[in-house]
Amino acid sequence: MTIFCLRLLFALGCAVGVAGCGNDLTVPALESVSDDGLSIRDGLAVELVVDGLRGPTQFVIDEDGNVIVAEINGGENDRTGRVVRVDPATAAVEVLLDGLDKPTGIALDGGELWVMERDRLTRGPIGGDRRIVADGLPNNGRSQGTLTVLPNGRILFDTSGSKRGSNVVEGSGRLFTVASTDPNAPPVEYASGFKHAYAHAMDSDGVLWSAEMTDGSFDGLPAADEVVAVEEGVDHGWPHCVGDNRPVAEFGGDASRCLAVPVSQAVFAPSATPTSLAVSPFADAVLWVVLWNERRVVAISTDPTLRPAPVVEVLTGLDRPQHLLSIDGSMYLSDFGTGRIHRITEG
Repeated sequence: MTIFCLRLLFALGCAVGVAGCGNDLTVPALESVSDDGLSIRDGLAVELVVDGLRGPTQFVIDEDGNVIVAEINGGENDRTGRVVRVDPATAAVEVLLDGLDKPTGIALDGGELWVMERDRLTRGPIGGDRRIVADGLPNNGRSQGTLTVLPNGRILFDTSGSKRGSNVVEGSGRLFTVASTDPNAPPVEYASGFKHAYAHAMDSDGVLWSAEMTDGSFDGLPAADEVVAVEEGVDHGWPHCVGDNRPVAEFGGDASRCLAVPVSQAVFAPSATPTSLAVSPFADAVLWVVLWNERRVVAISTDPTLRPAPVVEVLTGLDRPQHLLSIDGSMYLSDFGTGRIHRITEG
């Protein structure tokens, strides 16, 4: 390999904000290993924060440092899901809600806890009565995704894509927002054309990013998963265009139609299953992405000139990584398979 190519690889590694970029000509290897067998890029450190959870999905950290986490807590269709509050200092667990149907999303905003189940979104104070925001939500037969608090007083959620033949089920494959300041506010459509926009993150420039799981077969071929910048009011293509704007003839897609669809910032292998993404606390213009089926966390640049962005490995050795949370200069990660939450810092 030429010195030019080595320098190019190094530049791409630094472009995605991987700690440890110094004067070496190559992208730093996964060198540091934690006590529980996780391998992480040199320059970062990982520690165990919470253990003993039961299929943790999305989680938040409250103002007292407690971790509030949704759990599947059993078989996927057992309807035994719950939300618990964990004190990391004492490992004490308090059950806040139980008997939930596949809770994959939670959010705290304005003193209220929001919970997304398979086909229902609710809100209410912790320990108080809950109100149904939306019920009977269309979905892919399995789940919805996570919840995101936007800076303008709105809660963002998705309805996973479902089809009947070549027709999209009404209301599915879309992003919606709900005004958190109005207890009676109905969901309002934000954008459309997603197979499953499972997770979202807004960067410091106000750009909303979404992970897209494009499971299924299109013209007899699987489609790549992706990360895409979401444009409000825009159709993002599915099922007519999938992956990096590949036309799907069986659903009426063609090249001209797909040219008008927002392009992928990064693409992953089919069924990589990106369940979370978060803005890196360690570098500007960088997203970390969880790839559930590939059992790893990667980083990508949000620079549009690097589209599709190189994918740089950050953390491996995981069982089923689920959700990322960037807060107070650290990155937190839940592992669905091991029931753990880890904290990642520079060091």
